[in-house]
Amino acid sequence: MNDDDPVLDDPVGRSLGGRHAHLARRLGRAATYRAQAATFSAVPAEASAEDWADLARLLGPGAFADMFSCPAAPPPTWEPVFRLDGRQLIWPGGAGPGETAAESGPAVVELGADSVPEMLDLVARTEPGPFWPRTHELGTYLGVRVDGVLVAMAGERLRPPGWTEISAVCTAPEARGRGHAGRLVGALATRILARGERPFLHAAETNTGALALYERLGFKTRRQVTFRGFRAP
Repeated sequence: MNDDDPVLDDPVGRSLGGRHAHLARRLGRAATYRAQAATFSAVPAEASAEDWADLARLLGPGAFADMFSCPAAPPPTWEPVFRLDGRQLIWPGGAGPGETAAESGPAVVELGADSVPEMLDLVARTEPGPFWPRTHELGTYLGVRVDGVLVAMAGERLRPPGWTEISAVCTAPEARGRGHAGRLVGALATRILARGERPFLHAAETNTGALALYERLGFKTRRQVTFRGFRAP
């Protein structure tokens, strides 16, 4: 198991150049996701002024670029929007956390395009991170419903070669403390491992509850990251 796999240092760029190529817009060495799928953008770590100019042309004047964990510094004409310290965690190997995370409760179900309004409502209430009307196209999303109402979900987001990120892990306030998040992360990890890939995820350092959950399930910190966003000139 290679915990230092370099594809994890550029998960957005490697996803856009691989399994998410059908959702990518590209110009030169710059890339970004199609509208409503994600706002993540990528340039090389050693990006030149031309790379940033290409990204600006892709996005359009004043558009937002979520550079995720890309370390490249944009030209001063790009307006900083946010900076957030975070952590990248990976599954260290072996059997997934599915069995240890399993607890009695409502069934875990797969969520499709017809569930998008419910998913967007849950995200608006819980704020797990960016999620848009087409984000579900990035991978499989699973959920838990109680009395027909979606109360928890999690899904697959970035997909660099050999890996799949688990993201959008969220539970409605009235349904917390019942093990839904752990069951969903475990179910996704089991599916990812069954495909011969390894699960990984990201969390803000301030999200101590999520970090505690992931570590309890068996995920290990690979590295510290800094999430940054900018507005194109």
